[in-house]
Amino acid sequence: MCEANAYLRQDGKDEILMEMVDKVIPEEDGLVLEDIFGRRKMIKARIKELALVDHKIILEKEA
Repeated sequence: MCEANAYLRQDGKDEILMEMVDKVIPEEDGLVLEDIFGRRKMIKARIKELALVDHKIILEKEA
């Protein structure tokens, strides 16, 4: 499988935000995360890091 887990980095710690993310779609107001089941989550954040071998998407809230 090629999906990744999305984490929100706050105060140097990574908290799981969404598992099995298949798509990250940039929108005007932030990012839309979509998992392999079609569930979506919108977050006002930016991509801090993509660790593709580790299947991690690290996000950081926008101020």
